[in-house]
Amino acid sequence: MSASPFSADTFRHLARSSPWRWQSLRFELHRKFPTASDGGSGNSWVPPAAAVAGSANMVGPGKRARAGGESADPTLSMNCWVRRPGALRVETLEGKLLASTTKINESRDALFISGNRKPWLLPPSLVNPVKDSDGFVVRRPEALYGEPAYGSGRTAAALDPVELAGERPVPLEAPFANVAEIADIAMLTHHGRAAVEAVLTPNSSYRPVFADAPLLFPGRTAVRIDLETGICVASQSLDGETAGAGHWMVLLGIDEYMLDDLFEEVSMGLTDVRAHIPWDLGPTS
Repeated sequence: MSASPFSADTFRHLARSSPWRWQSLRFELHRKFPTASDGGSGNSWVPPAAAVAGSANMVGPGKRARAGGESADPTLSMNCWVRRPGALRVETLEGKLLASTTKINESRDALFISGNRKPWLLPPSLVNPVKDSDGFVVRRPEALYGEPAYGSGRTAAALDPVELAGERPVPLEAPFANVAEIADIAMLTHHGRAAVEAVLTPNSSYRPVFADAPLLFPGRTAVRIDLETGICVASQSLDGETAGAGHWMVLLGIDEYMLDDLFEEVSMGLTDVRAHIPWDLGPTS
């Protein structure tokens, strides 16, 4: 871990940048839910930057530090594949299929008589945002935002963590101008990848994309954002009854080529001509 050149504004710009920094993603997702032993114990699954001395990594996936050196598996772990826009595949770590988008090639005709503007918006990759000198997004244009969701929607929120920054800059004189107060910003590595960590405290203007799956918990939340992709790769509640809850992502592949078959319930791929093909000729005379 090292002192960060990031300001709070630059951190917010990075949190707005995900739609323009990747198109496909392969990753492990680990979810951690609060337990009685976590609350107030100081046993941090994702420790805040200011609390870690001489360490560049959080506790690894599938482990949580405990007094006495023990560890415990998180409650939920999955392998995921995402291809923008809208394609998602989810498996257990053992390879059992949990969910896939089975209608990615269906006609969208019905959308265009819905009576609102949303179906006519362009994907973010086709519009240009306002960027700062580091290439991070200061202001996002109107576009068709949204990631494929599974379960509570927390994964979708983490893939595009704009809720940590708000949609656009707001006047400084406005009360609670920013959705969260940002402190203890630090540069570090997350599974060998450059990342930025900070401790965020939401204020009354914070509005999560999914009301049931906010990235920020009441009180302080330790948050990590991958520098290359703008994805929220880790977060953890540090205070109160939710202490210890959060998520952890390990990015395994970025912008890999992904066939439609990966996201279909039944593969429509070509026949493997190397395999024997039986021909039923019926009963012989």
